Amino acid sequence: MRRSEAEVREAILGFVGEYAQVPPMYSALKVNGKKLCDLAREGKTVERKARKIKILEITIDQIALPFVTMTVTCSKGTYIRTLCHDIGEKLGCGGCMESLLRTRVSSFTLKDSLKLPEIEKLQESGKIEQILMPVDAVFMQYPCVSILEEQEKILRNGNPFRVREMQNLLPEGQNVDELEKDRIRVYDTGGQFCAIYEYREEKGMFFPVKMFL
Repeated sequence: MRRSEAEVREAILGFVGEYAQVPPMYSALKVNGKKLCDLAREGKTVERKARKIKILEITIDQIALPFVTMTVTCSKGTYIRTLCHDIGEKLGCGGCMESLLRTRVSSFTLKDSLKLPEIEKLQESGKIEQILMPVDAVFMQYPCVSILEEQEKILRNGNPFRVREMQNLLPEGQNVDELEKDRIRVYDTGGQFCAIYEYREEKGMFFPVKMFL
């Protein structure tokens, strides 16, 4: 089945936004405690539940049918090879991914990366410290909260915080409701990064996800 460039372009851009994506069999997701990829290698196919993902942006770099090169900005949990398959299904001609290059994860970009020989050279010259980053650099997309001295014990023990306790830590004009939509970085009174917390609506409290003490 032949499709025009205009039809292909329309189909691709139609996936921008949220949609329910069925994960592929060759993935690390588990069903009944077993990885899908292991089941696939055994020649088995099982039902997978669709998961809501979000395609933030698609830039079509080149169309030379039957090949299309595109740049996709998406939410975590998105399978690009499944997106290619779904585009092909929508067009009625089938589709698959030929190659994939990940250019960014959160704030970390490919252009800022280093190859192993470059890292080894820095290590040998005693300059490895120049490229090391603090742990919290991985989580800069989350808002931050610095606790009070009387809350140090709660934090050190990995205990949850009540909503009203968090509200008292926020700058004037900022509401705790803004934090309930995301995870937060928590720092001690000395400015040391200590933990990632997240809000659990059913408990009305912030619980630790990961401690870095």
